[in-house]
Amino acid sequence: MSPSRILKARIAVSLLFMTNGAIYANLLPRLPEIKDMFELSNAMYGLVLIALPIGGVVAGPLPAPIIRRFGTARAAAVGSILLAGSVFFAASIPHVAVFFIGLLLAGALDAVVDTAQNAQGLRVQRLAGVSIINSMHALWSVGAVLGGLMGTAAIALQLPLPMHLALSGILFAAVALGAMRFSLPDSHEVPAEVMTDTAGVPIIPAGAGKALLALVPFAIIAMSGVLVEDIGNNWGAVYLRDVLGAPVTVMGFAYVVMVGAQFIGRLLGDRMINAFGEVNVTRFGGALIFLGMGTVIIAANVPMALVGFGLAGFGCATLVPSAYAAADRAPGLKPGTGLTLVSWSMRVIFLISPPLVGALADSAGLRLAILFVPLMGLLAIIFARSLRIRGRGR
Repeated sequence: MSPSRILKARIAVSLLFMTNGAIYANLLPRLPEIKDMFELSNAMYGLVLIALPIGGVVAGPLPAPIIRRFGTARAAAVGSILLAGSVFFAASIPHVAVFFIGLLLAGALDAVVDTAQNAQGLRVQRLAGVSIINSMHALWSVGAVLGGLMGTAAIALQLPLPMHLALSGILFAAVALGAMRFSLPDSHEVPAEVMTDTAGVPIIPAGAGKALLALVPFAIIAMSGVLVEDIGNNWGAVYLRDVLGAPVTVMGFAYVVMVGAQFIGRLLGDRMINAFGEVNVTRFGGALIFLGMGTVIIAANVPMALVGFGLAGFGCATLVPSAYAAADRAPGLKPGTGLTLVSWSMRVIFLISPPLVGALADSAGLRLAILFVPLMGLLAIIFARSLRIRGRGR
């Protein structure tokens, strides 16, 4: 395949990553508004938010048969359009049950889109012959920043929530359709990244217990990274408003700063890993998570908290891609099995975190409720050495 065709495919899949990051991020700065609209306590707010990860966990077996039937590019693009529709539906009627169902659908669709775009991206990476997956995840961060800024601007312009999400959904649906046109066509073979049996369950060979146990450190490293994202997604705006008294036009910047720093970290990620190795970069990232989220907890004002979110965002940048790569090349498992299982474990932590933080926030305050997040940074430091494994090629 010609270099120009590979370049077009790389741009196309990067746009799919960006779209995936932007669609839901448009809603995040407006979550405090929704929390007030439904008069939710912190605990109830956390329970409502688990609809998204419930959808992702339940939809765990769906991506493989969908990708086999429709191909990676079509599954990612059409799934993105439906994802935009489900986010709009969640906010279209001011009723908590509608919001919950919309998030449930969004979580299921996101599971399909996430797997499909990563499978397409890894196809492009194999043809390119160099590591480019961190740069694709960086475009997801670009999309998340863009979505967060759009949501913040919509608040400042006093756009009604349904109108805002309808406009953003149409925009990114168009981008996804354009990206699908230039994506790589799928062969008739099942992509290695979604190697499954006919029931959609990952193929786990007999006697693979030791290999599965070896995935635990990778899962913990990935969880350390996604917990920072989860706090920024669901609690960043609430934290700035309720704990530090930020005005509504500022509270969305917790998420924007965190994901913006994450983007910079992912943009530099491949170079840092090539220069210093995955182990050292992961240890550095864990230290920044500990320092950054610790700063958020002790912050006396909004600027100090934003610095903390930025440090933590940079720290978590490479943790998930490194954990994915290590799990995918882990010996003793079929291709794609480790990647699928670690991805599923991340969705489980998204399921546990919101109600846990909400319940702790109601009983002890939001500062103490997020105390476990910097501790996860320490676990990333401890388990970083597990990334030094021998197995399938990077």
